[in-house]
Amino acid sequence: MPQPMKTLIRHLLVIVTLALLPAHAAEEGIQFGIQTWTLRNLKFDQVVEFAVKHGVKNLELIPNHINAADPKEVAEKKAILEKNGLQAYTFGVAQMGLDKEKNRQLFEFAKKMGMKLIIIEPSDYKSFDNIEELVKEYDIKVAVHNHGIRSPYGNPAVLKNLLQHRDRRLGVCLDAGWITAAGFDAAKVFRDHDGRVYDIHLKDKKVEPALGDTASTDTQIGQGNANLKGLIAELKKSNWHGVMAAETDSPIFAQQPAEFVDTAKAFFEAQTK
Repeated sequence: MPQPMKTLIRHLLVIVTLALLPAHAAEEGIQFGIQTWTLRNLKFDQVVEFAVKHGVKNLELIPNHINAADPKEVAEKKAILEKNGLQAYTFGVAQMGLDKEKNRQLFEFAKKMGMKLIIIEPSDYKSFDNIEELVKEYDIKVAVHNHGIRSPYGNPAVLKNLLQHRDRRLGVCLDAGWITAAGFDAAKVFRDHDGRVYDIHLKDKKVEPALGDTASTDTQIGQGNANLKGLIAELKKSNWHGVMAAETDSPIFAQQPAEFVDTAKAFFEAQTK
């Protein structure tokens, strides 16, 4: 067989192989996304348009943008996302509680959406018993989100203690901004969770320690006190695979999300290259 023909066949085989790979196979590693709380002033169709325009594939949807309990809406919106090359990789922050069957509805929703992760903030520590059972049944991970130091999971030591003897599919959604406001270093917290961080909220805050954790103000990514460079260095070192979802609690930034997301994306790309 002539060499040019052999080369052509090899190239065709590579193309076919790539086409048959799962969609996420070429997307492993540290990825950029948006927590759509950042886009809370937009309707779902506007969120889709925004994500496409800004070149962001990964979305962490909030309840404002999809009703997890409405199968028709779920199917329609999943189709819209797929048509536009977008992926709702997770949902949250979901308030799971003691009612196992109510929690099951969120796992069913995640299954329909093709999600392998749900971001949660259980209302009661006892909820972890039934949540763990559902995690095992569905083989879908959950990641517990942290807020300020006075919130149930604001102290990373509390969360680590709650999870340490449970199935490894129960893990952490590390909010870099809130963990900083609570007085902790995001990079160190990531290390201390020993491989159980499954999602990261890329958030930055300026903190006034003397006034307590309530005296924190959202900044553009990279302009606050969060040790984001150190955190990303830890992600690289550990070969972490997951999404850093840009998020802001600031109503001002939420009114002009384009600048916030573009700044966050530029910071992310500069640090992960």
